[in-house]
Amino acid sequence: MKKIKLFTVGLCALTVFSCGNATGNGALIGTGAGAALGAIIGKIAGNTAVGAAVGGAVGAGTGAIIGRHMDKVKAQAQAVQNAKVEGYTDANGLQGVKVTFDSGILFGTGSSTLQPAAKNSLTQFANNVLKVNTDCDVAVQGYTDNAGWKNSTAEQSYQKNINLSQQRAQAVTNYLQSLGVSSNQIRSTTGFGEANPVADNSTAAGKAQNRRVEVILYASQAMIQAAEAGTLQ
Repeated sequence: MKKIKLFTVGLCALTVFSCGNATGNGALIGTGAGAALGAIIGKIAGNTAVGAAVGGAVGAGTGAIIGRHMDKVKAQAQAVQNAKVEGYTDANGLQGVKVTFDSGILFGTGSSTLQPAAKNSLTQFANNVLKVNTDCDVAVQGYTDNAGWKNSTAEQSYQKNINLSQQRAQAVTNYLQSLGVSSNQIRSTTGFGEANPVADNSTAAGKAQNRRVEVILYASQAMIQAAEAGTLQ
């Protein structure tokens, strides 16, 4: 019986994740069970969950309001050049937006120095998304493929990939802040190395997808409070 119940929860998580827009998802998982489902969905999506610290469960009505707001944020982000934009479920079960930048566009091989084309895309992103949605908290997360480094052991390569992903995530954060994005808005900057692959590392195409920087926009405590008060637009 326990196995059947566990399987049912997994199916529910998959069903919620497949909904078409953030409004619907927010209404479904902005409940007491939302946080648990959000954690499951985060693992299914291959992401590290983030979310504002909240004192208790977020109600369904609040979740729906935040979902509608995040639909607008998602549409703005989709206009950014070289950005892949997806819905994201945070640790509170609320909807957010994940913007992925291919490391091949952002950086040269083995480098953490931003390329000119990357700066253009990040400038659009800062000015047209982050600075007009200051009620969104932000997490910047760097990832690599699982390729080894020359003259390094497997353990050394693993650590070097973590270090490179951290440096690249920090480079993105630094540049966004140089454009006027508040340091208070960017809540975390983390390198995860080869963890959480989104594609098959056994192929060149898969490795390219895994080399990425993700910028996750999620509901801040202020946004949640505004949604609860009915003042969030």
